Amino acid sequence: MSSSLTLAPAPPSEAAEVVRAQVREFLAAELAAGSFTTHVDTWLSGVDPAFSRKLGERGWLGMTWPREYGGHERSAMERYAVTEELLAAGAPVAAHWIADRQSGPNLLRYGTEAQRREILPRIAAGECFFVIGMSEPDSGSDLASIRTRAARNADGDWMVTGAKVWTSNAHASHYGIVLVRTTPADPADRHAGLSQLLVDLSLPGITVNPIRILDGGHHFNEVVFDDVVVPGDMLLGEEGAGWHQVTAELAFERSGPERFLSTYPLLAEFGRRACDSGDSAQLATLGRLSARLLALRQLSLRIAAALDRGELPDIPAALVKDVGTTFEADVIDEVRRVVDVVPSLDSPDPLGRALAEAQLHAPGYTLRGGTNEILRGIVARGLGLR
Repeated sequence: MSSSLTLAPAPPSEAAEVVRAQVREFLAAELAAGSFTTHVDTWLSGVDPAFSRKLGERGWLGMTWPREYGGHERSAMERYAVTEELLAAGAPVAAHWIADRQSGPNLLRYGTEAQRREILPRIAAGECFFVIGMSEPDSGSDLASIRTRAARNADGDWMVTGAKVWTSNAHASHYGIVLVRTTPADPADRHAGLSQLLVDLSLPGITVNPIRILDGGHHFNEVVFDDVVVPGDMLLGEEGAGWHQVTAELAFERSGPERFLSTYPLLAEFGRRACDSGDSAQLATLGRLSARLLALRQLSLRIAAALDRGELPDIPAALVKDVGTTFEADVIDEVRRVVDVVPSLDSPDPLGRALAEAQLHAPGYTLRGGTNEILRGIVARGLGLR
């Protein structure tokens, strides 16, 4: 892992620009056909399995993975271009998002051969969806305090009891990678004794309870495990190595462009409004927001290139998530400050609709993936400042 914020620039990629043009053409056709409409925050709220399958058919899922597991052995820059275009268009990508972004790479790194061959091709085809089972009720951001337990039974299987919270789209997913305590907590080393299990969410004893957000929408959940029997061969990686594996996984979770493009459809609509009006205050605001967006993009691109090289830049990834989600919220405030528009989900004005969506989703921006306070502590500790 990297404790430095200095990363090599991302290499230029002609192939990335070729695939970018292909994705733009595809999205324009899908929008014209009415297969989706643009919305804010669709990487969590836009579940459309049919759309995910279309991306899989075009080779735009599992892009960097080996071909033997259904991947396409393309570069991280090509994948980044696809991701950016989908987010910018507000496309419904939530169904496959977590599986493609981090669960698949986690399986590639730590999974058994049987796990890889069974699951990875289905993710790449847009047919298998995952959730993250880390956070728990009453634990806040302190992952080391989790209480979900797993113990071997007489048959060698795992008996899992506990609960996970903020499990986005668990109601529409097939598997979860669940962090559990497999040995009692040691006060001298709170991170020891944790493991990850690959859990089929259709197993008996699993209950998914919805957690609705301000607009009544549903992507957050609580998942309860009541003596769930998980097959013994569904351990992911090494028993007791869960903390190390989770830390590595978070570099994928925190560094992508979704951490600063959730409100991009709002920014794009505002940009059109500002350019049409010629209003000096609006144009100045657009300039400030655009400069911040470009700087965030450069850091995120460098992290993608580092991950492609096999590095795990956890400190820069935490920074992208912190600064990126702060930017997303600032987009809302800046637009409200200079445009006289009424935010409403039913507004005939696309700017008013986008602003309403962004406002209603905003409380989750700095929660998912780690709160900003925790992330700043990670960056400070990694730089030796605390």
